[in-house]
Amino acid sequence: MAKVKICGLSTPETVAAAVDGGAAFLGFNFFPPSPRYLTPDAAARLAPPARGKAVIVAVTVDPDNDLIDQLVAVLKPDLIQLHGKETPARGQEIATRSGIGLIRALPVSDSGDLDAARAWEPVVEHLMFDARPPEGSALPGGMGARFDWTILAGRRFARPYLLAGGLDPWNVGEAMRLSGAPIMDVSSGVERGPGIKDPLLISAFLEAVRRA
Repeated sequence: MAKVKICGLSTPETVAAAVDGGAAFLGFNFFPPSPRYLTPDAAARLAPPARGKAVIVAVTVDPDNDLIDQLVAVLKPDLIQLHGKETPARGQEIATRSGIGLIRALPVSDSGDLDAARAWEPVVEHLMFDARPPEGSALPGGMGARFDWTILAGRRFARPYLLAGGLDPWNVGEAMRLSGAPIMDVSSGVERGPGIKDPLLISAFLEAVRRA
C-alpha cells in the first residue's frame, strides 16, 4: 500500500485527522505567499501529536540559512522539503548545516523532466514529482494541477519518491494504479477553500489509499 503525506496542515483538528488516519508524513508550509503559511512557532505547537507517529516535514521555498536554523531550533523537523529553485549544491549545504534529510520537489510537465532527479539522488532522502505550475505563478505547487501520471510507470529512482499535484480522494486510486508511486502527497485536494484543510476530506483521502 502506498504511504501518504498530508501537506499544508494548519489546525489541531486537521493534524489529528491526518495522524488518526495513518498518514506517514505531515507537511507544514513556511512559504509566506502560500495560503497554508505558518510560522515555525505555530508549527511547533501543532506538531507534538504527530511526533513519533509520522514524519514531520518542513516545506520551504528557497530558504535562507536563518529560516533553516530557526526550523531546526524550533520545530525540529524530520525532513526539510525544498520546493523552489535550489540547486543540488545548495541542497547539500542545507543538509549539512541542518543535519536533516531532504525531500526535493521537482516540477514535471513531461517525461523529460524526470531526468532532473538524477542530480539530486545523492543529496536527498526522497524525491517529489509535482505538476509544473502555470507560467508566472507565485506558488510552486499546491494548486491542484496534475501531469500525466503514466510517465512514472516502470521508472526506477535511487530514492523513494512522492507523487504530488491534483490528487484528491476520488482520483488517488487511479493515480496509484497508473504511476506506481510509493508515496502520495496531497494538499489542495483535501481543502474546502484555499489553505483550509477539511478533516473529513483528509480521512476520505487516507481511506481511498487504503482501499486502492
